[in-house]
Amino acid sequence: MQSAKTQQRKFVSVDPCKCIGCGICEYACTVEKGESSWNPIRSRIRVVRMAPVFNFALTCRGCKDARCVKACPEHAISQAEATGLLIIDENKCKGCDWCVQACEHGGITIHSDTGIAIACDLCGGEPKCVEACPEEALEIVESDEASDKRFNDALTNLPAQAEKLSTEVKNKDWKPLLVIAEKRSEKISDKLQELNKKTAAKKQK
Repeated sequence: MQSAKTQQRKFVSVDPCKCIGCGICEYACTVEKGESSWNPIRSRIRVVRMAPVFNFALTCRGCKDARCVKACPEHAISQAEATGLLIIDENKCKGCDWCVQACEHGGITIHSDTGIAIACDLCGGEPKCVEACPEEALEIVESDEASDKRFNDALTNLPAQAEKLSTEVKNKDWKPLLVIAEKRSEKISDKLQELNKKTAAKKQK
């Protein structure tokens, strides 16, 4: 029988087949956390852009027996018993970076201004990065297996996608590529407008 901690574990997972590397998720995260200006380095979710056909995002998985917790020399990191989400004691954290090095999922980072470790807290249960993604590439999952499967499937499809793109470019078959680009631009524009409205509303409070 699973423990309560395992049963309630949830984290944000990306489908690299859908991710276009736009960075809207990073923007949504910084807006939600009240950052004074958008900077992807301050985001709790980080986009990795590897190639035109392979991009993905990394965030905390709330691992069982998390390596970052064990690695912290200041004992500044603990986990919520029910969810596994990281709890970072800002008074203890020295920004030594040991937790970052220990994490095998790229899910924790050091805030560029405060020098304190930061990690995803699921925005209280409704991650704003998931809501903001224009391609619906982000999803809340409950296990490493579910997340890893999406990643592995994307890797399997990568050669075919790369070959298709290469053929279209060589043949100068621009029309379908431009149609896709335009649709993506429209989605990104809509999401940015929504986020900018939220930012403006917060500043007025």
